[in-house]
Amino acid sequence: MDKLIFTAVSGAEHTLRAQQVHANNLANMDTPGFRANLELVTSQQLGANVNYGYDDVHMARTQADAISTRPGTVRETGRPLDVAINGNGYFAVEFGGNEAYTRAGAIDIDANGALSVNGRPLLGEGGPIVLPPHSAVEIGTDGTISVMAEGATTMQVIDKLRLVTAEGPELTKNEAGLIVSRNGDQLQADPNISVRSRALEGSNVSAIEEMVATMALNRSFELQMKLFQAGDKMNEAGNRLLGA
Repeated sequence: MDKLIFTAVSGAEHTLRAQQVHANNLANMDTPGFRANLELVTSQQLGANVNYGYDDVHMARTQADAISTRPGTVRETGRPLDVAINGNGYFAVEFGGNEAYTRAGAIDIDANGALSVNGRPLLGEGGPIVLPPHSAVEIGTDGTISVMAEGATTMQVIDKLRLVTAEGPELTKNEAGLIVSRNGDQLQADPNISVRSRALEGSNVSAIEEMVATMALNRSFELQMKLFQAGDKMNEAGNRLLGA
């Protein structure tokens, strides 16, 4: 009976945490470049120093440390500093003195010419990218950034976006929601990655899939609560028998 209660509590906790993962995905459905979180379930020991009457008691533990790598919808914007990645790949940005990665391609430029994405310095082959005074800027399909310097008549290449690639299982998200390598290492630049300028990639969240998953989780939670109540009634019946 105790095992049934542990099973029900474990299932209910997993369901609630999984709902948080899907709710976060839905909340970021319109966030450019957002990668949907995937729920992973592992076992968690309740406590080695606690005696529950049997040797091994575990509960399910839900973690949102995997990401979906399927592409989002790309739309044209006409803005020179909007960039979308073709296929698999990521932009590199500076985070806490290290690198982190993102699919968001809405690049901002400050008064000093420094490029950033969502407030994070955008990295090129030589570090954070800073443009000189210019009258025009273009980003090539290979990630090269060219500007028309003041007084010049031709475009000049200034830097190249640091574009990296990795397989989905190798990636997770940090506390800021940026993509990082699971082992903490920097990802290798991939010269085969191409980009599409004057366009942005949207979120890869599917509203239909998330809603269906949420409905299934609601039904699962109701089932776990019924199991919990059944286990509680069985315990009460056992106690009455022992007290008779």
